[in-house]
Amino acid sequence: MKAAYITLGCKVNQYESNAMRQALEQAGYETVGENEQADVYVVNSCTVTAESSRKSRQALRAARRRNPNAVTVLTGCYPQAYADELQTLTEADIVLGNKTNTLLPEAIRRFRETGKRLIEVEPHGRTDGYKGVGAAAFEGHTRAFIKIQDGCNRYCTYCIIPKSRGFSRSRDPEEIYRELKEIAANGYKEVVFVGINLSAYGLDTSGNIADALELAEKTDGIERIRLGSLEPDHLTDEVLTRMRGFSKFCPQFHLSLQSGCDRTLRRMNRHYDTAFFTDLCDRLRAMFPGLSLTTDIICGFPGETEEEFRETVAYAKKTGFMKVHVFPYSPREGTPAAKMEGQIPKEEKARRCAILQKECDGVRAAFLQTLVGTTQRVLFETPKNGFACGYTENYTPVRVRTDLPLVGEIRTVRVVEATGNDVRAVLTD
Repeated sequence: MKAAYITLGCKVNQYESNAMRQALEQAGYETVGENEQADVYVVNSCTVTAESSRKSRQALRAARRRNPNAVTVLTGCYPQAYADELQTLTEADIVLGNKTNTLLPEAIRRFRETGKRLIEVEPHGRTDGYKGVGAAAFEGHTRAFIKIQDGCNRYCTYCIIPKSRGFSRSRDPEEIYRELKEIAANGYKEVVFVGINLSAYGLDTSGNIADALELAEKTDGIERIRLGSLEPDHLTDEVLTRMRGFSKFCPQFHLSLQSGCDRTLRRMNRHYDTAFFTDLCDRLRAMFPGLSLTTDIICGFPGETEEEFRETVAYAKKTGFMKVHVFPYSPREGTPAAKMEGQIPKEEKARRCAILQKECDGVRAAFLQTLVGTTQRVLFETPKNGFACGYTENYTPVRVRTDLPLVGEIRTVRVVEATGNDVRAVLTD
């Protein structure tokens, strides 16, 4: 029996798809590519934007067309957040929420026995604990992801995630340490911690994110530790001081800005202002020499005037992000922002996104230029077009012309050219 996996959305979804893949492999299934013929298709959905939901439905229909006799499974955030739409998603034989995706092997077995459509979507509750199984092997990846946190208590006015993921909850440290040791035993040298609100890890158990980093720091075989997206106001001086003391920590911070205008941030119900964000960036640069800062910014949030948009553009340029992910605001039914006055037309949101992205790309090019002549340590990944490609500790993409098999190795390079979106380098060891 063959199973294929179509994963949309964030690294948490990637991690959970990998866990489901390993569970089905243990049950005897062979993994094949998402575009191949399979007996089971698993669509792990995203619903952070309306486009994400559309792509999830599209992937489900494509799987059904590929093999009408296959078992089709829809799981992830979409069915969890919009349970009222499930009866219309008839292309899915099995529907599981992200709270119940560990039931996948049993659900397939039950469907095959009965032939009856199965929907297992369980609402999140305030007293939920962390659920999930490990995923210590990552096919096709040179770095390993480890999920340590789920849920979010922030309730930003634009975001459906609290409904789809529930309240913030942290993974047990013993489980994290066990999986870290398995990851190292499988040969991975870099681990990336991920979560829905990653920087909230430990806050429900009188700890903090540095506790998880400490576990990786003491794991033999792990050489680099990286963090996923972080909420700025969770990065206290105590947390940052401990981070600075970890020799394996990679100095790249993806801080969720969302807007460079304080008035817009208040409408978003973000928990900081631009003055706080600027001070944090200044402290990070002082504490972590050579770091890079990356972020997300939403354009066209309800009520955003041209003046407010221009404030965001100016702030993003001044802050000097190495990379900015620019998104148009997407109304999500069930969120306060979807009902706000001053909704911005789609065409105007696209115009603003294009302007902001162009400005931020210019800042990125200038940042990459500063790396020319420097020496960097690079974890190499799959070669492309005659180049060995990888990432530095601060997550700068690097290309090296070589025929050497460097996949999974960490090597020293000297940067010789900035090419706009990455840098070209030569090996020095």
